[in-house]
Amino acid sequence: MAAEKHSMSMSKKKTIVNTISYIVLGLISVIWILPFVFLLLKSFDIGNTGVTKNFIPSAWGFDNYAYLFSSDCNFLQWYFNTFIIALFVCVIQTVMQFMMAYTLSRFRFKLRKPLMNIMLVLGMFPGFLTMIVLYQILKTIGLTGDNAVPGLILVYVASSGMGYYVIKGFLDTLPKSLDEAALVDGANRMQIFVKVIIPLCKPILIYTVLTSFMGPWGDFVFAYTVSLGSQAGMNVAAGLNSWLSPANIGSHFTHFCAGGVIVAIPVMILFLFLQKYYVEGVTGGAVKG
Repeated sequence: MAAEKHSMSMSKKKTIVNTISYIVLGLISVIWILPFVFLLLKSFDIGNTGVTKNFIPSAWGFDNYAYLFSSDCNFLQWYFNTFIIALFVCVIQTVMQFMMAYTLSRFRFKLRKPLMNIMLVLGMFPGFLTMIVLYQILKTIGLTGDNAVPGLILVYVASSGMGYYVIKGFLDTLPKSLDEAALVDGANRMQIFVKVIIPLCKPILIYTVLTSFMGPWGDFVFAYTVSLGSQAGMNVAAGLNSWLSPANIGSHFTHFCAGGVIVAIPVMILFLFLQKYYVEGVTGGAVKG
């Protein structure tokens, strides 16, 4: 009888704890998603293009989206710049990180561990510490302002090899007997890497592609600094930020909201279709190498 009462008491406590947890999580979810809902609703507000206190638009329409694609707006130029930067960085970073990870996972040489330790220590320093130096270098060689796009690509891919950790952890889980068998069959190292290793790395490959694409796609601080306010050199984050200046926010706030929605669409689609592989890549690479 006592055991039954104890069991009922524990069940009630568990129910109460679960209820409180669900309420707290629900409130956190509402707080987290509310700004995104506000952004989406304001993007359809054609009653006032400035900042208003109304959460629900007074008039609905697609005028803000139409403005983004009009000849009076530089949004397409910003979007194209961002896409080119993200595409080049995604491809180059993925190749460099896989090559570095494969080298450190499969080969043993004298300076291997010191090299890994040096890259680990350097990776602990935040990137903005070198922002002024990088800006001065890019300015000296003429890769700022209108030419900010190639300058940003150069900076983003410069230290790509240092991001090998997750990929190396994944490669360490693949048996080296695969390499040895391919070598016996007459394959060289490049053929082993391309035809044997890469096909087995689909989850971590997709994870690397996503993270490499996301970095430059959402960068603002460095892109804003290097573009120097040039419309031809801005990425989409820096361009949309120009609409939030005191001189423009009164007439471009809803345009900014519409631009934010369009910028988020490619990333959302990628994550929706590749979420499974993204999670597999994170968990597969989270092993001690």
